[in-house]
Amino acid sequence: MSSLLSGLTGPARPGTRGRLRPVWEEEPSRAGLASKGVVLVLVCLGVLFPLWVVIVTSLSSVKTITEAGGLVVVPRGITFVAYQELLSGGQVTRATLVSVCVTVAGTLFSMAVSVMCAYGLSRTGSLLHRPLLMFLLATMFFGAGLIPTYLVVQGLGLTDSYLALILPSALNVFNILVLRAFFMSTAQELIESARIDGAGDFRILWQIVMPLSRAVIAVITLFYAVGYWSAWFNASIYISDPEMLPLQNVMNQLVLKQERPTGLAQVINTGHLSPLAIQMAVMVLALIPVAVLSPFVQKHFKQGMLTGAVKG
Repeated sequence: MSSLLSGLTGPARPGTRGRLRPVWEEEPSRAGLASKGVVLVLVCLGVLFPLWVVIVTSLSSVKTITEAGGLVVVPRGITFVAYQELLSGGQVTRATLVSVCVTVAGTLFSMAVSVMCAYGLSRTGSLLHRPLLMFLLATMFFGAGLIPTYLVVQGLGLTDSYLALILPSALNVFNILVLRAFFMSTAQELIESARIDGAGDFRILWQIVMPLSRAVIAVITLFYAVGYWSAWFNASIYISDPEMLPLQNVMNQLVLKQERPTGLAQVINTGHLSPLAIQMAVMVLALIPVAVLSPFVQKHFKQGMLTGAVKG
């Protein structure tokens, strides 16, 4: 037992009166730092290599893809024909516009409702505060299921409408709870002084609470936006008109079902465009918004999630 403890501990720190120090508090050796660097490099390569292959293949000509026998690793004969054809006004262009509009409208609606709901639940003296909170918590563990949800959407006449892509997934209880915890950590002195000055709840929320909660609001906005942009299931069961399908469903048809996009079949049949390049280009288009927005929200991620999850 003593040998095991001596293996897990190091020499005592100066001034600690002989206490043993755990090995994880020791300064890392050069070999340890080198091994960590190698592991991190391998992990980065494992993440970036598939992305590199997708991008290079989408920019490759038919000849290059044919010579490579499929996916291209080394770029040769770079061309933007696949992107030009996709964005020339066909099915993919229309699907991209649908996804952008649904994402923007859905994110704004979800954030407005979530912020107001979280602020109301953060005021412990508000009307029906505890029953509403318990009801929301119950929905995290018990769900109605797919069939009742579909019957509700159908009964409201939302099938084959863009509202069917927004309303069924408009609220996320976890996001509301994170916002609520952050709002509860706001200094009560500021809110009380604002009430003394005659400010109402909406003005307090807009001018005091939200400016102090920019970090968590940015993170939750990213969560909702990525959710709407990446969603495909709702459209697959609620939308039957191919003209209304978002980009993710069109990508599913092109990549998994090997269907050819409307308006590009002739170009593909003539040999001027590779179906594989089209598939990879659609995947890149679906990835661009998330890759562009994530770095701007990353600086708020740690503060928004940790503070909202711990405080309150």
